[in-house]
Amino acid sequence: MLAERLKPGDHVGVVALAGPPCPEELERGICLLKSLGLQVETGRHIYEVAGYLAGTDDARLADFHTMVADPRIRAVFFARGGYGSGRIAPLIDYRLIRKHPKIYWGYSDMTYLLSAIRQLSGLAVFHGPMIASDLGRSEHPLEVLTSFHQLFVPRPTVIEHSEGNPLYILAGGEAEGELVGGNLSVIASMLGTPFELDTTNKIILLEDVNEPPYKIDSMLQQMTYAGKFAEAAGVVLGDFANAEPTGSGPSFTAEEVFNEYFGCLPIPVMKGVPIGHCEPNQPVPLGVKAILSASRRKLEIAPGVC
Repeated sequence: MLAERLKPGDHVGVVALAGPPCPEELERGICLLKSLGLQVETGRHIYEVAGYLAGTDDARLADFHTMVADPRIRAVFFARGGYGSGRIAPLIDYRLIRKHPKIYWGYSDMTYLLSAIRQLSGLAVFHGPMIASDLGRSEHPLEVLTSFHQLFVPRPTVIEHSEGNPLYILAGGEAEGELVGGNLSVIASMLGTPFELDTTNKIILLEDVNEPPYKIDSMLQQMTYAGKFAEAAGVVLGDFANAEPTGSGPSFTAEEVFNEYFGCLPIPVMKGVPIGHCEPNQPVPLGVKAILSASRRKLEIAPGVC
């Protein structure tokens, strides 16, 4: 199921469902979102703080359900990640989401809710830069803003090797399947829960930030033991920013860890895709058909709106 495309003048919502956003960055991001011709409404509790959360679970859930149920709201953008979206995943009315299909856009900790929404409602969602922590913090905001244009004009996303955007093949092959995934840490934390990521015949997107090699190793080990790569059609590795060894002792590099886990897989694995905690952070729809070609070093993804 695809949400309808946006048009200038449409109402969209911005909510904070994980960590509290910086007010100045949030306001800057909202102003830029308005420059697209959109009318922006924010959650009632968006500026609240409860420890490391953007308000209590009940407050964040209320903001989200209000946006979902409001027929005027055509898209819901998440303000920032951090931690906390998984706390409200069991409380969300997924039938309400299916009844009012609209665009949901975010990444990082929002992987938890985006995956839950996609799997429990059947609605395609978007892995893309967030309003405060990306758009409001960017040194090149207009470049980031152009990535939102795919919400207005349905078109395939094509990511391929170039001199300015080198892509690397860890395992060869060709694959077709639904694109799923997001933040590695969050996906690993979902294992064994009702929201565990289904990877059967899927192309898995993985990205993360500030995770040293041994933690990446641990999370990939957990996913391997859970059979997630054995079930998959292919793997796409996005940006893993600041994946440096910690301490002064010996360590593998992140590249060595990736080669160990993915180099011998019988499915295509491509790394270096500019998706994640990087700029530009290429937005992609999740829950739509994708084609991964190792021989052409190319990823083609169907539109996420209709």
